[in-house]
Amino acid sequence: MNLNESQKCFARSKLVAPGGVHSPVRAFSAVGGSPIFFKQGKGSKLTDEDNNEYIDFCMSWGALSMGHAHENVVSKIQEQVVKGTHYGTPTRLAVELAELAVQQLKPYEKIRFVNSGTEAVMTAVRLARGLSQKSKIVKIDGAYHGHLDSLLVSAGSGLVTQGESSSAGVTAGAVQDTLVIPFNNPEALEKVFAEHGQDIAAVIVEPILANNGLFEFDVSYLQKLRKVCDENCAFLIFDEVITGFRVHPQGAMGLYGVQPDISTYGKILGGGMPMGAIASYAKFLDGLAPTGKVYQAGTLSGNPVAMAAGLATLSSMIDEDYYGHVEQLGSYLDEKISALKDKNFVYKRVGAIFWLCPGTKDYPEGPNKISSHAAPAYAEIYHKLLRAGIYMSPSVFEVAFLTRAHTNSDIDQLVGALERL
Repeated sequence: MNLNESQKCFARSKLVAPGGVHSPVRAFSAVGGSPIFFKQGKGSKLTDEDNNEYIDFCMSWGALSMGHAHENVVSKIQEQVVKGTHYGTPTRLAVELAELAVQQLKPYEKIRFVNSGTEAVMTAVRLARGLSQKSKIVKIDGAYHGHLDSLLVSAGSGLVTQGESSSAGVTAGAVQDTLVIPFNNPEALEKVFAEHGQDIAAVIVEPILANNGLFEFDVSYLQKLRKVCDENCAFLIFDEVITGFRVHPQGAMGLYGVQPDISTYGKILGGGMPMGAIASYAKFLDGLAPTGKVYQAGTLSGNPVAMAAGLATLSSMIDEDYYGHVEQLGSYLDEKISALKDKNFVYKRVGAIFWLCPGTKDYPEGPNKISSHAAPAYAEIYHKLLRAGIYMSPSVFEVAFLTRAHTNSDIDQLVGALERL
């Protein structure tokens, strides 16, 4: 495979950008080699600077539910761009997208658009603290909620630990009110509230952990989480930046039938443009400025290009039966994967999200139980898949995505490449 142009671009980029990239996992550090520079995407395919074509299962890390350059999304973006990219004012498009989103997210009543998933989580945490007048936040060990200082934490070996910074530049003060508990552990949940319940403003969870492998909570655990938060007047926050509008029209809260107080969104909702959102009941979301005392603002929040992309994406998902298509496709993938003999990886799928983890014959019990052999094994597999024209996320800890643009033929090519490993 000729990657000369990508390598030239990387050499140039390293002179002007840290590590030559603008988001760290893109640097291929986890899989080795040089990152590939792409110039075009259409449907389920990506084309790189050397004109190699790949079937894309990374899909902008899950932002593209309808595939690359979907006709309706492109048309609506073009229609808006010629009118202006941003006004710094309210727009009709923001009203229309908010109406459509809230219609799907009932019983939520209101939504606030921001510029990224991290910003949405930051706002949700601040709102929970402001409304509850409590300070502590509980998170699950191994879950990822963006690069917000207070949630960039790792845990110790106990059932409940005060978060320790997992990034240079994050001070001890920034994480002193973050408590970390193990994944799917009811005992730890009870213990953290027994010890700190009067100070806990919120528990934040990815209802499906999808940034550190792919792991589902027991539904009974989510139900218990709802009950314990109610008993202690704490907010339950679902981080649905990945799962929102993807695994169910109502996201994971619809899939599992557990209703949080506040949820955060991004990726799909932006239709490939930078965007995040926080949704909740009016009685809570009206706590944000200008109606409430919790401050949040953003120059580009609700910008019309992102609103147009999001509106076109959600509308197209409904009109083109996104959920039916990806479930059919997912079932087909399940069948093909299960038929493989002597496969050197484990596999899991939840809706349109799937994960391949090599280096083990047993599915890990949680995000911190992923085998130490997984990363080097994945690196070897990854480059073989690239040479077969399959583009996956360049890290064993990242998941893959099915979209409306993928076909059974794409699945056949992926499984065929896995069979030849």
